[in-house]
Amino acid sequence: MANITKKVSWSSRGDESGAAGEETPLLNGSEQSRPLRQQDSARGRPKEIPHNEKLLSLKFESLDYDNIENQLFLEEERRMSFMAFRCLEISRWVICGLIGFLTGLIACFIDIMVEQLAGLKYRLIKENIVKFTEAGGLSISLLLWAALNSFCVMFGAIIVAFFEPIAAGSGIPQIKCFLNGVKIPRVVRLKTLVVKVVGVIFSVVGGLAVGKEGPMIHSGAVLAAGVSQGRSTSLKKDFKIFEYFRRDTEKRDFVSAGAAAGVSAAFGAPVGGVLFSLEEGASFWNQMLTWRIFFASMISTFTLNFFLSIYENKPGDLSNPGLINFGRFESEAMEYNLYEIPLFIAMGAIGGGLGAFFNFLNYWLTIFRIRYVHRPCLQVIEAMLVAAVNATVAFILIYFSTDCQPLGPDQSEEYPLQLFCADGEFNAMATTFFNTPEKSVRSLFHNPTGTYNSLTLGLFTVTYFFLACWTYGLAVSAGVFIPSLLIGAAWGRLCGILLASTTSTASMWADPGKYALIGAAAQLGGIVRMTLSLTVIMMEATGNVTYGLPIMLVLMTAKIVGDYFQEGLYDLHIKLGSVPFLHGEAPATSHWLTAREVMSSPVTCLNRIEKVGTIVDTLSNTSTNHNGFPVVVQVSGDDEPAKLCGLILRSQLIVLLKHKVFVELARSRLTQRKLQLKDFRDAYPRFPPIQSIHVSQDERECMMDLTEFMNPTPYTVPQDTSLPRVFKLFRALGLRHLVVVDDDNRVVGLVTRKDLARYHVGKHGLEELLLAQT
Repeated sequence: MANITKKVSWSSRGDESGAAGEETPLLNGSEQSRPLRQQDSARGRPKEIPHNEKLLSLKFESLDYDNIENQLFLEEERRMSFMAFRCLEISRWVICGLIGFLTGLIACFIDIMVEQLAGLKYRLIKENIVKFTEAGGLSISLLLWAALNSFCVMFGAIIVAFFEPIAAGSGIPQIKCFLNGVKIPRVVRLKTLVVKVVGVIFSVVGGLAVGKEGPMIHSGAVLAAGVSQGRSTSLKKDFKIFEYFRRDTEKRDFVSAGAAAGVSAAFGAPVGGVLFSLEEGASFWNQMLTWRIFFASMISTFTLNFFLSIYENKPGDLSNPGLINFGRFESEAMEYNLYEIPLFIAMGAIGGGLGAFFNFLNYWLTIFRIRYVHRPCLQVIEAMLVAAVNATVAFILIYFSTDCQPLGPDQSEEYPLQLFCADGEFNAMATTFFNTPEKSVRSLFHNPTGTYNSLTLGLFTVTYFFLACWTYGLAVSAGVFIPSLLIGAAWGRLCGILLASTTSTASMWADPGKYALIGAAAQLGGIVRMTLSLTVIMMEATGNVTYGLPIMLVLMTAKIVGDYFQEGLYDLHIKLGSVPFLHGEAPATSHWLTAREVMSSPVTCLNRIEKVGTIVDTLSNTSTNHNGFPVVVQVSGDDEPAKLCGLILRSQLIVLLKHKVFVELARSRLTQRKLQLKDFRDAYPRFPPIQSIHVSQDERECMMDLTEFMNPTPYTVPQDTSLPRVFKLFRALGLRHLVVVDDDNRVVGLVTRKDLARYHVGKHGLEELLLAQT
């Protein structure tokens, strides 16, 4: 029988649980396995906990992805006609269309702002460099470049660090957690959207090794969460529409559509957007959802296309499907032969290895940031330092580069820098650095053979790799898609040049641009570990199906090699956030664990007709802070233990207390309005805290009948059910609470998300994570 190995992870707990780092084998059902759950919070939890990936945070709550089928819900459904249900279905399509339209508009706004501001910055620096190349004093140009970068990044970092820290990064790990059923505070707020959009504009303009594509996914998700509710809780404005969708189940489906619309707007890949939502995001799926999400994705890419065509004075020309335009790959130049397939697979393996190394470095850098760079002012200073270092490194490499290329009519450089090159030539190193990352990727894909020499690409790959690794995790809104593609495109093109130089017939290896494409796919796959959706995104973005097979092989190889060494970047950041994320399957070798060992107990139960004072005291108890309460009823005599008859949530009890739904008041006031589901939906999602509800001493003596409001058919499992069966039921149905009962239907425990997320397979077999109030 396997052991669960638990690692003690705080030095401050050394006296209680043995030496820090000591392995403690736990027997089946040992009470030692949950020291933190039952301890008094003041004594058992240190005030400040050094970060450790072996912790699970108690601050995260679950979302209710299971409908509460109480009497109010059933009565409402009975009253609804066939036409009412049809109208609801039409409303869902309308909301998805709105999500796509607004996401496309936001993508258009980001694209235009970045192009205008980055163009202004690069023109200013270019004029300065041209002026001082002749007159001497190029150090002033360096200072100007570094100062402009730092100023833009400073603004982007200040609004994130001081106003909305959840807007940092790409937002993909947070949305992934939300769709998995974890309530991440403030993740889909309007303020988060505003900070995200403004922050990403200044991050990209500030010259950081970032892309604007990742944040588009988060932006689409926030828009979806807001539009589907028909109101803004931040602006305190209720439009009195879409009220039926004010619950977690419906919001989840729309957020899936928002994430897909974000991918579609970013890459011009509607099918890729649907697959991204399916592969990376949604833990729950149905067939009708696929069509609605595809509709939102199509509307998103069409909206972006349409408005960009107007901006570029080509109304109706729909040739700009996404924020990133890889350009069209011509089939003649992109032909590949059977003997190149092993080379592509080898490049996939290189991408997987480099991706794992990138993730490894970023993992330890993130732990360092969590421990030492947690103050907002330090986060802003670090972001400014990275921006200045970016400019300095780029300037030094451009300054010492001797890679001069002729400026022909087919060159696509927007800001060609001559520097010390002869007239009619430009500095090739400047092409990679002196541009927005999206345009650099495009030039690496499409510039003719001979545009770059091997040394230029080698130096660029190494420097940009470490700059991108340092940048991801800063307190700025930024994505990792484009930096990954740029690193991969550089070393991929380098592979193409080296292959051509090893043989006498260079034409045999055709265009180095195709190796740049394969390298870009390998590097991105090695870092984020997406396979299916990324294959389709790359095919849609390049407009060429020819490379479907090589890209798929490369991404599969990159994932297999990368997973051998390290998890994907998004999964690592979820783990570092101590989020109770439930993966697709229960941990291997966990069949011997049963619900009895996994569950939380003892459970706080409520009677079907309960005293108001008891309910208020239960909700006010800060040491437990439970969110679900089994409702029990006495079947026979008082000596018999009570049996389960339902489940009620904290949020429901708060609404009942707020409206004073007491048995005595209902009898005395015959005209009292009956509580409806609308009252619960109006309070969603920010239910008031129990402290804000005043209950007088007389009211505490009243009774509350929970029969009408509780869920009379909660999911239950016997206490001998194996962990994988409990896990499958819990995750597949999107549950928040799973009641564990004995043979007589008496409550013996409660399984929540954290009880299941604690177990994972580590180096020493099945391990159990500690729970902490971090």
